[in-house]
Amino acid sequence: MPPIQSKTEGRGNGIKTAIVNLAEVARALNRPPAYLVKFFGYELGAQTQIGERFLVNGAHDTNELQDSLDGFINKFVLCGSCKNPETEIVLKGKDSLERDCKACGKITHIEPKHKLYAYIVKNPPEKKGKKSATATANVVGGGKSISDIAAGQQTQSQEDVSGRGADEVDDDDDLLAKKINAEAAQLAEVVVKDDDWAVDMSEEAVAARARELEGLTLTENKFNDLGEWLLSEAEDSKEKLPSDVEIYKKIVELDIADRPETVQVLAQVLFDDDILEQIEPHIGLLAKLINGDDEFEMAFLGGLERFLGLEKPDLIPQLPKILHQFYDKDLISEQTLISWGTKVSKKYVPKDVSKKVRKAAKPFTKWLQEAEEESDEE
Repeated sequence: MPPIQSKTEGRGNGIKTAIVNLAEVARALNRPPAYLVKFFGYELGAQTQIGERFLVNGAHDTNELQDSLDGFINKFVLCGSCKNPETEIVLKGKDSLERDCKACGKITHIEPKHKLYAYIVKNPPEKKGKKSATATANVVGGGKSISDIAAGQQTQSQEDVSGRGADEVDDDDDLLAKKINAEAAQLAEVVVKDDDWAVDMSEEAVAARARELEGLTLTENKFNDLGEWLLSEAEDSKEKLPSDVEIYKKIVELDIADRPETVQVLAQVLFDDDILEQIEPHIGLLAKLINGDDEFEMAFLGGLERFLGLEKPDLIPQLPKILHQFYDKDLISEQTLISWGTKVSKKYVPKDVSKKVRKAAKPFTKWLQEAEEESDEE
């Protein structure tokens, strides 16, 4: 699933947040886009608009929407038994919603307390004249998973069937085979009108997606490589890190200078108990990488949150002084600090740790807000 992309539009009472790639996110979750938009509206206490574009009234940053989306996934997507996302919503009777898991085969009930439950009951998913994205993928792919097609392998179910003799195939199997063949032929002739739900299952497209996933994995490994290199260099030189020039050369060598995750790693490995004295020597390196970009600033704060919240909780009381240094050196903007400090997030650490860190930062973020309000009044 791609991360949420949002854009704030308008001003004053007419301000709205457009969710740019909602159709793509909904397709990845195998849920109608309307369910996601309505969920955001209920969670954020805002009116929504559904049409060619998906809008939520008010200004909502991407992290806020992503956290809300996590709630939707937990409540309406993940299987209640195996926690796999490969599920469909099924309306049983008049007002009972269930998740049918294609991974483990279990059917689990959806908790009816959320307001979206009533909306889904009134607007249930289409009954399958056309097949779901998952079922379509299996039929068109000849019963193989995406990874199996990419690797040119057969699934276990195919091997089981091919190993059985003709005499062992009963009438039910024969009927099922005919039904699958008929549906496959039907799908080959149907022109899919809803492009948002169409999936290219040609071998070329599947192989391309496999290469893309492999590329993502390789990139993730590069961040691990950077962190491990820094720690091993420090260990070899008795806790002395490489110079900022050497660190930057390593980042360029790994080709991750343009990725926010790089500064997230640095926030966790550049400092120790003496962080207040260690900020100044690394300002040049961090400023070059962050370069006033909001996404990089938030990623750096996320790494700092992990460093303090999970590795050095004894340093949390010093957070106002630490943040003041980063602010004073123009490393992190006032707007980013206020936005980060006023919204608890479980993106980088567990929610209880995030609350603890935000609480410690409150004196500083409150001071920033008051200074901004005074400036506005002037």
